[in-house]
Amino acid sequence: MSNPYFQFKQFTIWHDKCAMKVGTDGVLLGAWAETENSQKILDIGTGTGLIAIMLAQRYSLSQITAIEIDEAAAAQAKMNIARSPWTKRIQVICNDFSLFQTDNKYHLIVSNPPYFVNALNCPDKQRNMARHTCELNYELLFRRSAHLLEDQGRICIIIPTEAEKLVIDTAWKYKLYPSRRLHVFTKPGKPSRRVLIAFGHQEQKCMEETLCIEIERNQFTPEYIALTREFYLKM
Repeated sequence: MSNPYFQFKQFTIWHDKCAMKVGTDGVLLGAWAETENSQKILDIGTGTGLIAIMLAQRYSLSQITAIEIDEAAAAQAKMNIARSPWTKRIQVICNDFSLFQTDNKYHLIVSNPPYFVNALNCPDKQRNMARHTCELNYELLFRRSAHLLEDQGRICIIIPTEAEKLVIDTAWKYKLYPSRRLHVFTKPGKPSRRVLIAFGHQEQKCMEETLCIEIERNQFTPEYIALTREFYLKM
């Protein structure tokens, strides 16, 4: 049986009630997303609350709204946040993003969206909701986020590399343009499996970056250690 929680340096994430457990993707996005001057942050599909908590740790002036459609996951996110040092700065809302209503504009919007765009649905309804684009797809993500984002704000997401063209084309439809892109490699010589992209309202030259996680098994690169050292216990 897998461990029901994951211990970080300043907080613990319980994930036994969530379909998607703590993983590298969430940690990467939480550590990489642009937090400077991001007083108002929206986390779409928060799951365990991991990314919201990481952003609260990184930027002390932030107020974070975390949306989650699954009731069990939303309840666990609330528990994780209540046990963290930043409980007063994070609000969890159990709602479908397509129905979310607010007068706020956000300086930063983050999402680790469902990624099995064309995969067969799995029989576990909760896991299916977390992993597939039937409830939260790229079209919905960018269409609604375009209206929720401040003029100088950023949308930061992590996606599979094979979905990159689809995601960028969808963002362009809503006049959202890539400003920064990080291709992630698990090991030297392996193809990129994940890419993190920051989008904004202004069309500009995109800053291109790469990150390799491991030199070899359990031997992490200095770049990955530098990115995640404030969170992982062993870094």
